[in-house]
Amino acid sequence: MILLKVLIIDYGVGNLFSLENAFKKFKTDVKILSKPENIQEFDIIVLPGVGNFSQASKNIKYFKKYIKEAIRNGLIILGICLGMQILFSKSEEGKGEGLKILDGKVVKLPNKVKIPHIGWNSIRIIKNHELINGIPDGAFYYFAHSYYSIPKNKEIIITETYYGKNFPSIIAWKNVYGTQFHPEKSGKYGIKLLENLLKNIKK
Repeated sequence: MILLKVLIIDYGVGNLFSLENAFKKFKTDVKILSKPENIQEFDIIVLPGVGNFSQASKNIKYFKKYIKEAIRNGLIILGICLGMQILFSKSEEGKGEGLKILDGKVVKLPNKVKIPHIGWNSIRIIKNHELINGIPDGAFYYFAHSYYSIPKNKEIIITETYYGKNFPSIIAWKNVYGTQFHPEKSGKYGIKLLENLLKNIKK
């Protein structure tokens, strides 16, 4: 049996080991790497997300051309929380550029709610997508963030979540995916989302 090969990029903002354990629930070969080497050998690239945009921007620049080449070659990429935000161009959180894979920006949650947004919240399905097969409208996921993404192309928004305002909680564009929540901390529906993602990989 051929194992799917999962690369978790360590760019200094991690939630690395809970992610590693989540992917090990499936038939996968999981590696955590801090250098942009051998990316093309993997089936999926995961950008974890706990930390600050400016620091992430500084650290991820060494991977930038390798990640973009991998996406052009059809590899799947999943950005989680800050990892999703870094797919865009810029953030109000601080200086530095994102990967500019997706057109849009990252802004702060409204001051009328407690920031950061930490804990369980529900998703509202905007459009059907294979990534959410078997996941019901209103399913709960675990969030930990102060900023959210505003994609220029609204067609990439799969689900929204409300916290002071509606924001994208799952996005999908071609072979690029993002979740504002942490699937690895979100119980059965988090695991189901990862399972759907892995099923989408053509070996």
